[in-house]
Amino acid sequence: MKALTLVAPRRVELNEMPDPPEPKAGQVLVRVRSVGICGSDMHYYSEGCCAGTGALYPSVLGHEPSGEVAAVGPGIEHLKPGARIAIEPAMRCGRCEACLTGHLNLCENCVFLGGVQAPGLMREYAVIPAGNAISIPDGMSFTHAAVVEPLAVLLHTIRLAKLCVGETVAVMGAGPIGCLGAAVSKLAGASRVIVADRIPHRLELARKFGADEVVDISKESMRDAVLDLTHGKGVHVVLDAAGKQESINTALHCLRFAGRLVIIGIPSQQEVATDWWEAGHKEITITMQKRSNGQDHDAIDLLQRGLIPADLLVTHRFPAAAGGKAFETVAEYSDGVLKAVVEM
Repeated sequence: MKALTLVAPRRVELNEMPDPPEPKAGQVLVRVRSVGICGSDMHYYSEGCCAGTGALYPSVLGHEPSGEVAAVGPGIEHLKPGARIAIEPAMRCGRCEACLTGHLNLCENCVFLGGVQAPGLMREYAVIPAGNAISIPDGMSFTHAAVVEPLAVLLHTIRLAKLCVGETVAVMGAGPIGCLGAAVSKLAGASRVIVADRIPHRLELARKFGADEVVDISKESMRDAVLDLTHGKGVHVVLDAAGKQESINTALHCLRFAGRLVIIGIPSQQEVATDWWEAGHKEITITMQKRSNGQDHDAIDLLQRGLIPADLLVTHRFPAAAGGKAFETVAEYSDGVLKAVVEM
């Protein structure tokens, strides 16, 4: 079968890889249709590393997938060949302390599709646990279903942020995660959402996702803008989708007393200098996030009801043969790209 393969830094090729085996008991064979390119994919592509884990060459990336069931293993009754699905990329054990206490995203024995533990889903077929195949409505496109995974991440973000109706939110970064953060914050009842970035076309898109104000940080200070818009108090919550030293420390200065910061973006370096005096002075709660935690069905519901503008999020669709161009476009922020999807 064909797979889009990372073969060297900033080099992706369409190659052959062995076909997967027949599904065993509790498994299904999936024909992959669409896969979104995520920020963590871009870390491997551009930097050769993500969160301290070095890339393997060759390897298959992609963990925002959708597809259809091609075959089922013994004992699977709730899924049939032809069933249309989104795919949860984290294969969890369900038995460890983290799983049993509701922290599925922190499973001690997790195998993640799309890192170094197992090939990702930018391939034609994959065998996965049946529990990782999430049925989608008949009317939902495979492109929209590829948005389920990142949207589930943002739903987990809002849960961690403990956002209350009427509170104010700042979002650092207007990429796909930042724009989804603006949309989900408004759905959760935020009274005002302020989004920062330095790329004009992304700031314009952020408005369409619900941002009340946008700040071009190449021209003005996010801290000054937030304090001006909140009468000097700062916002209640900051969602950091950038994961940069600058964005994290700016976030601390944008928060009011007892504010909450959730860091979604993955820093490129292990150690990030942080203004702990500012955080301590305001008694700020800083939360690091890892993936999602069982919010797939809620994400599908929001997409099905049209509450998340998936057509605005996915700006580019590439055939697998043009996978190299897809990654290059995202890396260069070119052609007005926000979210790119590879169609297998």
